[in-house]
Order: sequence, then C-alpha cells, then structure tokens
Amino acid sequence: MNYSLSLLDKSPVDGEEAPGQALARTLFLARQAENWGFRRFWVAEHHNNARLANSSPEILIAHLLAHTSAIRIGSGGVMLQHYSAYKVAENFNLLATLAPGRVDIGVGKAPGGLPLSTKTLQKAFDQKQKPAFADQLGELDIYLRDAAASADPATNLRAIPSPPIPAERFLLGASIESAKLAAAHDWQFVYAGHLNGDESLLHDVFTTYSEVTNGQVPILAIGVIAAESDALAERLEGDLRRFKVEVANGQGVTVGSLAQAQEYIRQSGITDYRIEEKMPGVIRGTPGRIHGELERLHARYGVKEFIIDCPVTEAASRINSFRLLAESHLAVAA
Repeated sequence: MNYSLSLLDKSPVDGEEAPGQALARTLFLARQAENWGFRRFWVAEHHNNARLANSSPEILIAHLLAHTSAIRIGSGGVMLQHYSAYKVAENFNLLATLAPGRVDIGVGKAPGGLPLSTKTLQKAFDQKQKPAFADQLGELDIYLRDAAASADPATNLRAIPSPPIPAERFLLGASIESAKLAAAHDWQFVYAGHLNGDESLLHDVFTTYSEVTNGQVPILAIGVIAAESDALAERLEGDLRRFKVEVANGQGVTVGSLAQAQEYIRQSGITDYRIEEKMPGVIRGTPGRIHGELERLHARYGVKEFIIDCPVTEAASRINSFRLLAESHLAVAA
C-alpha cells in the first residue's frame, strides 16, 4: 500500500443523544484509530450547530492526547479568522510541549458557522484593524516556527512555551489561492475534496502546489462510506448534498443544505449572491472498491495520504465504516 490513512471526526450527534455522548465517541474513535494504524486523528470546529458537538478543537485535542499514546492528534481545523494568531500559537505550543511530536495544527479560512456566530466570535475585534487571513497566517507561522521569535521584533513578544518539537503545520482549503498561500509559508496543504468533488479543480490545485513547492503533493481529504455491500453504502449516503454561497466581493461558504445556505444569506443580510450546488467528494461501497479508488487517486495525482471523513451521522455505521476501511487497508498492506 503506497498511501497512509488518517481520520477527521466532526463529533456528530446521533439522533436524540446528548452532545457528551458524541464527544465520548470521538475519544473512542481516536483510541480505535490508534489501534487500527491510522496516521493522524483530527477534530473539527463548528459553531452554533446542535448536530456537531465540538466547538473548540484545542480543548478536545488536549483530552485526546491524554488518552492516547502514539497517534498524531490535530485540528482540521482551527478557524483562524475568529482569533488572535498569537493566542492560537500559544495554545498549540502548549499542546506540543505536553505531547512532543504528536501535535498537528490545521488551519482553515472558513467560518465554521453562520454569520451570527461569526459576528459574536469577532465582537471584540475592530473590523477596521482586523488583519487579512494571509497576514494572520504569516503571523501564526512565525510564532509556531520558532517560539523564541517575535512577529514584531520591536516588542520581543513570544508564544510561550517553546515546544521541543513544534506542531506540524497544515493549511486547509480547496482553491489555487489557498495552495499558493500554504506554499508561501512552507505549510503542508490539505485539499478539501470532501467538500467539493470537482476533480478538474483538484487537478489544477495539485498541479499548482507541486509547481510552487518543487514537487510536493497535498494531502487529500475525502468523504468515504464503507459498508459490507455497495447497496448498503449507497443507502447510508442518503441525500448528501453541498451548497456554496458565493458572495460578491466576499468569501464564499459551503454548507450542507439549501436551508443552511438560505439561513446564511438571511443572517448576513447580503443581496448580491449566488447559491451553487456542489458535488460532494464521497467514495462509497465495499472496502475493496474504496481502496481501488484511493489507489487510482494515488496513481493519478501522487497522493501519499488521505484524510477520511465519513459523512454518516448514525454512530454504529460510522464506526463500522472506519473499521472496514482500516482492516482492509492493513490486509492489503500485508
């Protein structure tokens, strides 16, 4: 097997269960992922969404690190636009000091929620002074790369503590611009194929990143639903859809339903916009069929690592999907 597998977990709430049950399952999955041989286990950030329990990746990462021993744990990702780059660096330098060599920081440009939560998260910011995302990432890079350095040499401000092994750095995105930004700061790039299944865009982004990094290849995040039969996997996928709200002179956002897209528009008060349905990047079927498609992507684009997102809420089916994928991966690798 010429590629490795990692997991992304969004802590989905199954039915009427309490959020604590979803978070407990995230811990269970992290432990299982370690036993199954996955390379990384990442957790997401979502706000004001009752169906997704994790709003603070840093806190959950600390909990997962304390209850695992070897697997890398990280964020997929921190929504940097809401926060001080300095504080994010402090958080991840502290995590990397507590668990050297095991911490990943994945950073995203998306809001992780609708405009109401974004406005509340950024209430303390002077929007006229708020830096552009690229500037935030540059500042964060300095603090993470060398805790003894300062983004402003005149102040000698450092992101303490200084970890023996800094967190591994990843930028998450689905555009050529994001790939170039990652390369400019020597960050690894994770292409969000689970949000957009347009393979022509994937090709363009991978080509660009390779050209500007002397041959490096992005990690590919992709949706996977594994089951004992193709028919069962298709039933589990159900009516999975993605909608992108494209705003004039502003950042677009991808959501999981037309109702969410319309609510985004209502909360933001925008009048110049376009809603476009996107094909989600999901591979479904038996483990053999899935690994065949992963092998095709590996051969076509040189992908060396896939981050797997299972877009199924029902707990037993999600766990089974990961288990089937892991067991078949180990069997093929052997």
